Amino acid sequence: MRFQVDGLDGTAPGRGAASASLTGRHDPVRWAFMSHKPQVTRFAPSPTGYLHLGNARTALYNFLAARSGGGRFVLRVEDTDAGRSEERLLEQLLADLRWLGLEWDEGPDVGGTHGPYRQSERADVYSAAVATLERQGRVYPCFCSQEELQLSRRAQLAAGRPPRYAGTCARLPVEEAERRIAGGEMPATRFRVPAGRVVEFADLVHGLQRFASDDIGDFVVSRADGSAAFFLGNAVDDSAMGVTLVLRGDDHLANTPRQILILDALGLPVPAYGHLPLLLGDTGAPLSKRDGAAGLHDLREQGYLPGALNNYLVRLGHACGRDEWLELAEMPANFDLGRTSRSAARFDEAQLRHWQREAVTRASVDSLVAWLGPRLDAFASHARKVEFVAAVRGNLLFPVDAEPLVRTVCEELVAVDADANGAMSGAGPEFFRRAAGEWVSSAGDFKAWTRAVAAATGQKGAALYMPLRAALTGTTHGPELAPLAALMGPERVAQRLAAAEARAAAR
Repeated sequence: MRFQVDGLDGTAPGRGAASASLTGRHDPVRWAFMSHKPQVTRFAPSPTGYLHLGNARTALYNFLAARSGGGRFVLRVEDTDAGRSEERLLEQLLADLRWLGLEWDEGPDVGGTHGPYRQSERADVYSAAVATLERQGRVYPCFCSQEELQLSRRAQLAAGRPPRYAGTCARLPVEEAERRIAGGEMPATRFRVPAGRVVEFADLVHGLQRFASDDIGDFVVSRADGSAAFFLGNAVDDSAMGVTLVLRGDDHLANTPRQILILDALGLPVPAYGHLPLLLGDTGAPLSKRDGAAGLHDLREQGYLPGALNNYLVRLGHACGRDEWLELAEMPANFDLGRTSRSAARFDEAQLRHWQREAVTRASVDSLVAWLGPRLDAFASHARKVEFVAAVRGNLLFPVDAEPLVRTVCEELVAVDADANGAMSGAGPEFFRRAAGEWVSSAGDFKAWTRAVAAATGQKGAALYMPLRAALTGTTHGPELAPLAALMGPERVAQRLAAAEARAAAR
């Protein structure tokens, strides 16, 4: 870390020098430093809700950054908010990450040498860090109530100043603090930010960042109940777990100088930082549930395939090494943090659907059978399910798309739309009478049947196939007709031709 004190530059001894020297976002030396050595990355979600699509991108980038250099990917759970953290949400979060294919080397469910991996189980680590800061005189007790802090914040905003802690308790005599604690008051603990310094670091996405310490204000490192605040717990855990590269959303950019100050005060290594631009919805606001597809859990429920999400996310604000489809195993070699945009990315459902189409096209038939699940229960055997999926896969984007096609094949009667009704009426009853007769003669040979119908009626092209499709499926568009007819079976085809004749005669 580089400081500027009284107009002179200095570097904190033994820490952060590599990070501080990397000042250019597109400097090839900078990214060579990152890519030619194994990196330890981490993803640190809170189990207070489902995984957001933007968080899933952060998890993927951390996974790829670790895998691209043969490093280590750590999953750490930040669950100190006991009132909002839920075990079921943690289980869902882990399941969704594994569904994407993101396996971690260390974490709460796989163990590792740097555990425990739940912050709720690391209170002793944080207490020791706070004790060290207390011995150094780098922290002090703060008795300010939430109401007092809010009033101070409002006054600063009204005066046109950025809100920061006013230092009310910074000069409180030790004796008075001890008296108030003995009287039962429970203070928070604030870090004493050194005055007149500049905290500088090279962000691997946004480039050189400089923060004046006088603009930061003393911040809480330990709450009144003794639990560690985010600034302290997050930074201490990164060091304890050997994290060398922190990739996270750029809403954390202002947190980084605070965490660098803590690490420097504790004599701990400072990792490299990269802050990814936020993911925005169509309105330009950060993507949320209101945009319809913010949660990974929601997208999974809709039927998106993991390969579609990964191919979309790896290109979301990142110039991927290849434009075409990538398997997850191919992505580390095509990932370069130096090609990440500084600008916020916008959620584009059309692009996500494009990759979903690619995923469905490339998936095996058996995996699509599993994907469709109970929607194929109308078919008695696995072989019939496979035959159906092979016939209709080009018309599937989501599992729900299979439902009308299953009905078309399996139900006795088929719903007829307006275009199909018009096609049958236009062909006339004689067309379907001859088609039914040729169906019996062709013994279910679809190609032989259509040739015979063409010869018997004098129709060809759309005039031949459109009425036949309308009669058999109730619509004038859809999958190839021959395999659908094979799935329907001879009796159902004959039945529907007869119904089409009656319908045409009734007009």
